[in-house]
Amino acid sequence: MRLYDDAARPEETGPRMAPGSNLELVRQRLAAARNITVLTGAGISADSGVPTFRGADGLWRNFRAEDLATPEAFERDPRLVWAWYNWRRELIATKQPNAAHLAIVELERRAPTFWLVTQNVDGLHRDAGSRKLSEIHGNIWKVRCTGCHAVSENRDVPISILPFCPQCRALLRPHIVWFGESLLAADLQQCSTVLRNCDLLLVIGTSGVVYPAAGFATLAKEAGAFVVEINLDSTPQSSLVDVSLQGRAKDLVPLLLDPT
Repeated sequence: MRLYDDAARPEETGPRMAPGSNLELVRQRLAAARNITVLTGAGISADSGVPTFRGADGLWRNFRAEDLATPEAFERDPRLVWAWYNWRRELIATKQPNAAHLAIVELERRAPTFWLVTQNVDGLHRDAGSRKLSEIHGNIWKVRCTGCHAVSENRDVPISILPFCPQCRALLRPHIVWFGESLLAADLQQCSTVLRNCDLLLVIGTSGVVYPAAGFATLAKEAGAFVVEINLDSTPQSSLVDVSLQGRAKDLVPLLLDPT
């Protein structure tokens, strides 16, 4: 798999790896690891130009994400909530996976045992080619029936402002875990299993403050994993991990792979 254009390789534009550096240490540990788990957050998608949709980036018609991404908001005004998701879909549809997404696909190909856990709903990991993954907060390109609960993919941009299930005619909702909702039990069980069994955990582009994902590094570390954090800035997790690398995911993650 080719991860970069010849004219813009990350090692020419991003951090360089000196002998004995933390980057080299992580690369060596990754090459030796047999069971790798990766956790990603908004930082990896930000490198593709995807807004965080929280804080200032989340404002839309003077609404915050926290005001719209709730069961109560959908029950009160499903048209408004779907209009917001249409706006998000239109933005995300213009974005492409970056070098960090592609490097994770390559890690999946190389590792004997691998699993990706992402908090992102933009679907860029799947677009890049990741197949062994849990999208614990859902996927914006999937819809779920409020009647029969069937989940299906829908890439319409824009989607009908009030889409209905073709089977039972009940209203469809985004297949997203909203504020106030619990993660799916199956996803939580899968996360617990891979975190307790991995020998290396990569935590990429996540602030480490949103639970339950904020506790994943601690869980893996207590089980004996070597834990690496990659983020633009230090986080509450930085003092807990074995190595904390600061920089953009699109620059750093490809550097962790041995040249092929």
